[in-house]
Amino acid sequence: MAIIRTVCGDIRPAELGPTYLHEHLLTAPPVIVTDPDFTMESEAIAIGELQRFRDAGGRAIVEMTTHDYGRQPDGLRRVAQQADVHVIAVTGWQKHKISQNWVAERSINKLADGMIAEIEQGIEGIDGSTVRAGLIKASSSLDRITAAEEKVFRAAARAHRETGALISTHTEAGTMALEQVALLRSEGVDPARMLIGHLDRKMDDAYHLAVLQTGAAIGYDQIGKEKYYPDALRIEFLLRFTQAGFTNQIALSGDMARRSSWPGYGNWGGPGLTHILWRFIPWLYERGMAAETIDQLLVKNPARLLTLTR
Repeated sequence: MAIIRTVCGDIRPAELGPTYLHEHLLTAPPVIVTDPDFTMESEAIAIGELQRFRDAGGRAIVEMTTHDYGRQPDGLRRVAQQADVHVIAVTGWQKHKISQNWVAERSINKLADGMIAEIEQGIEGIDGSTVRAGLIKASSSLDRITAAEEKVFRAAARAHRETGALISTHTEAGTMALEQVALLRSEGVDPARMLIGHLDRKMDDAYHLAVLQTGAAIGYDQIGKEKYYPDALRIEFLLRFTQAGFTNQIALSGDMARRSSWPGYGNWGGPGLTHILWRFIPWLYERGMAAETIDQLLVKNPARLLTLTR
């Protein structure tokens, strides 16, 4: 039976609903991350933000916080239950700057074994509860994939082959996307089981087309972050590539990974988790995008990508 693995248990793909594929709800970054804006530890605020997301029509969030960035599996289960939102947790590792101390000490097989265990057996929280991860994360640095990051990609590929879980990646400012695809393909991963993240940090249409032509999915997951590029440009790219036949390979999200991005932390200027559903999607409608295309981006693509294929 086809399943998607959430922090509250397995569900059928048809139960998922409108989904953001790259967000952060609870984070406790290591000391190397000195900006307190990246620390998001309030379960109450996360519940409130998720409830607003649900009121806006959202039903599921992929939470991309890894172990080395302060993942809180027991907290994720509590906020998912309280907000009545499906939350999917990730296994894997952050980019070199964050993960090097953990990754350097582990072999590829050891890294892969850990990912497989977190998907199949679970991640133990500090309260003793266990939740299982539903996808795998691998990350690269700006304009390079370090030796440590390559280990993680190869481990992610092995874990994918064992579990069927999606590999969702972090590209720093959109760089190294084609290299990520090539590395994973060299390890036997079908591009259809890759989601290459943060492509809207590098708004180059020829570059996006080249990644899409590999068969991989791409994430426009910085929606609402006007400091990088205006949402108006994201709209243009989405219209261009959906009209070109790539609708099935695009996923949407906002990657709201800062306290200042959420109204609940006191910065009412932050877009929060309702921005895509209440502002961005209506804009797509205004520009003529068909309802079935939007449903594909928000519902069908996430359901397909998150389904465990083994």
